[in-house]
Amino acid sequence: MVVSIFFCNFAGDFIAQDWSIQQIQDMKGIILAGGSATRLYPLSKAISKQIMPVYDKPMIYYPLSALMLAGIREVLIISTPRDLPMFEELLGDGSRLGMTLRYKVQLVPNGLAQAFVLGREFLNGEPGCLILGDNMFYGQHFGHMLKEAVESAEKGGAVIFGYEVADPRAYGVVEFDESGKVLSLEEKPKEPKSNYAVPGLYFYDETVCEKAADLQPSARGEYEITDLNKLYLAEGTLKVKLFSRGFAWLDTGNCDSLLDAGNFIATIQNRQGFYVSCIEEIAWRNGWISTEQLAALGKEMKTNYGRYLERIAKKGY
Repeated sequence: MVVSIFFCNFAGDFIAQDWSIQQIQDMKGIILAGGSATRLYPLSKAISKQIMPVYDKPMIYYPLSALMLAGIREVLIISTPRDLPMFEELLGDGSRLGMTLRYKVQLVPNGLAQAFVLGREFLNGEPGCLILGDNMFYGQHFGHMLKEAVESAEKGGAVIFGYEVADPRAYGVVEFDESGKVLSLEEKPKEPKSNYAVPGLYFYDETVCEKAADLQPSARGEYEITDLNKLYLAEGTLKVKLFSRGFAWLDTGNCDSLLDAGNFIATIQNRQGFYVSCIEEIAWRNGWISTEQLAALGKEMKTNYGRYLERIAKKGY
């Protein structure tokens, strides 16, 4: 399975918007962080891929940051029986970030749409956002796009994204007509009808769990997220937002691409001086934790990461 990874300069995006965050009351988030990542063996043989470092932070910080950037404070993390305790030790109950984090075991990986079957009790009839645990974004105005997606899904329907790639055969693919209307969705087609791949970031209304529960396994034996999206397309309630060429989309399916991702983050942080996907900083700028709490979190870490938290707490911006 090809795993895709995305980047967003969260710090830069917030600064451009004065870190203005609209608090979301109903939308909840799910991070799907299961799988065995066999293409990374032996690295992933004894540890979750989503725990592995992308430069100076665990990979799961990046999708968690995306949910936080969208204003989502309640998050369910789904992973394997072996790996879930590591995520709980890393992130706890979320209170240090002013959030609520819950955890759910996925015994067998049966497709992305299964997240909404496992997360049905957590969502409790409310809208939900699903992001894959190895997804990271980098690009301007990403936060604005996320908030628009939340608002749209809460009004009804689904919002997914499209990104133009040279070879989309390893992804879900969306086809448009000349006016931009969505014509079709296909999962890993041998002959794609467009070059727009669908990233692992999805926003749905309150009917998503009901729809996911009615899905039938595909020819691959999985509950496909593309089939879920097709239900919204058939209803005429599916919206697709396109990422521009200014967004970077990297694949971490092998060791070389994982290294490239870490080098990318290092370059951005070291040149700009702002950290990418720093969850403590985002929580502070969202108003979920105080300046004193931010400084205390920084003091706990005798690293550049911790000193960065102390520095921005002292500056107050």
